Amino acid sequence: MKVLKTDHPRMLHASVNKRWISNWFEKGMHALFFALGMATVRCVVLITVYLIVSGLPAIRKIGIQEFLLGKVWASTAASPAYGILPFILTSIYGTAGAIVLGVPIGFLSAIYLAKMVPRPVKIVMESAIGLLAGIPSVVYGLVGMIVLVPAIRDAFHLADGASLFAAMIVLAVMILPSIIKVSITALKAVPKEYEEASMALGATPIETYFRVTAPAAKSGIAAAVVLGVGRAIGEAMAVMMVAGNVANMPALFGSVRFLTTAIASEMSYSSGLQQQALFSIGLVLFVFIMIINMILNFFLKAEKASGK
Repeated sequence: MKVLKTDHPRMLHASVNKRWISNWFEKGMHALFFALGMATVRCVVLITVYLIVSGLPAIRKIGIQEFLLGKVWASTAASPAYGILPFILTSIYGTAGAIVLGVPIGFLSAIYLAKMVPRPVKIVMESAIGLLAGIPSVVYGLVGMIVLVPAIRDAFHLADGASLFAAMIVLAVMILPSIIKVSITALKAVPKEYEEASMALGATPIETYFRVTAPAAKSGIAAAVVLGVGRAIGEAMAVMMVAGNVANMPALFGSVRFLTTAIASEMSYSSGLQQQALFSIGLVLFVFIMIINMILNFFLKAEKASGK
């Protein structure tokens, strides 16, 4: 009894010290995470401000209507023209085509990997998808230029297979890893009770996966599509190698130039108004991505509100 009485204050003091250290450690970690989060926000704000400051002068000099709706880009001509409508339409068509080709394949692959595949096959396929995600974009462009472009040229009897169609196919392959991985995570997060209840009511596994699991994971799948759109819009090197990199109005089997490739192909030797116009293209691209994200988030929130 005496030992217990003498040890009790020491144990209490040690417990208080441990709790005090734990509280300060937790406060320190909270402060660190807050600082890192704010650093991320500051980076986004700095990028936004820099693009606005660098891009607006050229738009003022050229004129917003001529810049956005002009059909001719001739930045190095004696009488230069800075119309980026061909780049805008090409980026829209190319991204839309990549989404149309890539999303169904990625979504079906995600359902198969998340719910139906045997474990040995799953290990092999997930390793392949991880490898696909790690391949540099220039390798995609090189393979597309050597294999895909000649195949399109021969299949459709064209003078040159470097085209918008080739860019769509390359972009569709490049966005697959992002769509598949994020969709698998979203599908696995759906509670098992949903599927068990559906099957208990007589639904087959396939019906359950498409009518219960996929709708329940729609927000995660939508996030996967957003990542795919961001990857498709922001790609430059691979697209430059397979699309022909010519400032034409978009045609499926014609050589075209995207917003990203317009910046990448001329920034190294640009100066003056030409360089400012390239910064303006970057600003348009940034606004374009922001609008897509805002529209998708709006529809997701509206759907959640209606579901409630």
